[in-house]
Amino acid sequence: MNEEGWYIDPFGRHQARWISDGTPTALVRDGAVESQDPPPEQPTTGALERVEESPPSNGDDLKRADDVDAEEFDPRAGSRAAFDIMDAIGPDVFWHPKPARGEGD
Repeated sequence: MNEEGWYIDPFGRHQARWISDGTPTALVRDGAVESQDPPPEQPTTGALERVEESPPSNGDDLKRADDVDAEEFDPRAGSRAAFDIMDAIGPDVFWHPKPARGEGD
């Protein structure tokens, strides 16, 4: 046996168990949470069934923290809701210039 990777837990305790060189290890996974649970002393019976993994992302769906610096800032593009919240809290907490009538409505 030369299986290595995530397999359905052959002991039924968890969703998946890491198998190394065909041997169950203590590394287990339930959803996205990994933890340790030593395998029981009983031997596994039957064939191991590999867990279907999502293909790795190539990173196109990720944004860098400095991506915002590459965009031109437009103060009128934001939502008027932020000004409404500050107005509701009161001028003693926040100060901001009110937009002229007709702007941002």
